[in-house]
Amino acid sequence: MEFQDVVRRRRMVRDYSTDPVDPAVVDRALENAVRAPSAGFSQGWAFLVLDTADDVRRFWAATADDVDHPDAWLAGMMRAPVVVVPCSSKRTYLERYAQDDKGWADQDEARWPVPFWHMDAAMASLLILQTATDAGLGSAFIGIPPDREPAVRREFGIPDDHDPVGVVTIGHRADGERPSGSPRTRARRPLGDLVHRGRWNAES
Repeated sequence: MEFQDVVRRRRMVRDYSTDPVDPAVVDRALENAVRAPSAGFSQGWAFLVLDTADDVRRFWAATADDVDHPDAWLAGMMRAPVVVVPCSSKRTYLERYAQDDKGWADQDEARWPVPFWHMDAAMASLLILQTATDAGLGSAFIGIPPDREPAVRREFGIPDDHDPVGVVTIGHRADGERPSGSPRTRARRPLGDLVHRGRWNAES
């Protein structure tokens, strides 16, 4: 698939079939993810891959109220055979920038204008989404409810120095699956409203 086609076709899929995903596609998505840019080449990301039926169910049981009686949204998401939890490590970045070639003598978080550890993990996540699209699969990026994160950490042994930045689901679209969510009711904002050349809202 051409790159522009991948960009245009990528969207959040919330209704999957139970058809298995080729493990080679998942491996390729992860190989692409770790080629994302990272500040100082810190590479402070990690990926929890859940690709067995038992592990996927354990994930939803840790994050949802009732996996035995799911609503339509949860039922559609639970059918995705692959769940990836991208995590970021702030510690990795703080330690990296205290090394000699970076020149910061301390690990003060206040030096960072924004949390690049989360941003870099998010960029890696986008490459997973794009790889899934390129392979003809559906995918989505969602969050873990804050009150459920401790349960996910316990269930899967995520260490304290790694923070989940979200969840990527990967699978085949269900028969009849159609775009859902906000894009059905909200138009894409015009490029002219979002791009500012030379000066914010400069007069032409």
